[in-house]
Amino acid sequence: MKEALRFLKFTFFSISAGLIEILTFTLLNEFIQAPYWMSYLAGLVLSVLWNFTLNRKYTFRSAGNIPRAMMKVALYYAVFTPASTMLEHWLTMSLGWNEYLATGINMVLNFTTEFLYQRYFVFADTIDTQKAS
Repeated sequence: MKEALRFLKFTFFSISAGLIEILTFTLLNEFIQAPYWMSYLAGLVLSVLWNFTLNRKYTFRSAGNIPRAMMKVALYYAVFTPASTMLEHWLTMSLGWNEYLATGINMVLNFTTEFLYQRYFVFADTIDTQKAS
């Protein structure tokens, strides 16, 4: 039951991060008309910061070393960001897919892989170590 609740919290925070990502992407892509990759990357960075902060405190309740956890998340994104950017570029530029569909696919990939990565690597040893406030 505890893990199911943890997954629901992660899902809720991921949805909120997804909203931040898509709103940032839309603002930059549609209104400012920034390059596609820049719109995607800015939305991704803002959503990652939001998601990490909330999940560390409320989902995984980790009192572990924050810089160390952030570095682990940075390692994940050092792989995920270029891979997802190339995937989005390929889907939109080479195959002509809709930009929002490509972004949605990457958001689902990010959600599933990031939960597993954070649960079993980033916060694995520090879950529920935070004192109740």
